Amino acid sequence: MQTEPKPGILYIVGTPIGNLEDMTFRAVRILQAVDIIAAEDTRHTGKLLQHFQVKTPQMSYHEHNSSSRIPEVLEYLQFGKAIALVSDAGMPGISDPGYELVKACVDAGITVVPIPGASAVITALSAAGLATDKFIFDGFLPVKSQQRREYLKSLLPESRTLVFYESPHRLRDTLQDFADILGRYHTIVIARELTKLYEEFWRGTIADAIAHYQQKEPQGEYTLLVAGILPSKPQLTEGELKAELIQIMKEGISRSQASRQLAKDTLISRRQIYQLALTIDLDSESLITSE
Repeated sequence: MQTEPKPGILYIVGTPIGNLEDMTFRAVRILQAVDIIAAEDTRHTGKLLQHFQVKTPQMSYHEHNSSSRIPEVLEYLQFGKAIALVSDAGMPGISDPGYELVKACVDAGITVVPIPGASAVITALSAAGLATDKFIFDGFLPVKSQQRREYLKSLLPESRTLVFYESPHRLRDTLQDFADILGRYHTIVIARELTKLYEEFWRGTIADAIAHYQQKEPQGEYTLLVAGILPSKPQLTEGELKAELIQIMKEGISRSQASRQLAKDTLISRRQIYQLALTIDLDSESLITSE
């Protein structure tokens, strides 16, 4: 049964991430009925409102004015106004300052009601072909490479699917950091322009992704999904580790490089594996390799 928006409530309204047909009937009804719409970009949201013939007045709410807007929004709510919070695309509060307003309302005892809509995270995950029973969404990674690499190192033992957002101008650098920290042969799915005309899912290894985007200029907004590290290989015996090293070095890879690669796949330290690699007699194993 439908109910009209009640006064003094903040509604978190999901909007399309690309395709306007993903707008829900409930979202349109709430936007039409509230007193004010708090929008990340009033010009962008204005086009959406015009399309659905919503004439509710807007106020801006974004990362640059959130500290001054929150008290104002709280005052409106405390005086009985119904307000809808929207972002430029998707569910507000996901990688945007919406959570700060939600927290302030919760702390003030104001009711917060979610109006579900599209989300790039769930949309990408549902079609990626990676494990969906357990996953981690980490939003945008640090902008600076050193900080990004340090953060990725903290995710090395993670067995759950990893989901990130990334901008086109940082995609190549991020993929290279993925290769260096997570491993070149790790599985990745790159979702681009979700629900839009040029929606694309690219699947392969991180090494293949680097090669792909050396030939193709990154365009659009990206959601990156990286397969979790399976927790089975760390139980390899010393003999099994040695056999893996021999197999890798048969491909012409040095002891040092083979140890680094196997360390990423097994979570055993590179130094420990390298010490084991030094015990391998290259001549007896008929290996052709170079240090």
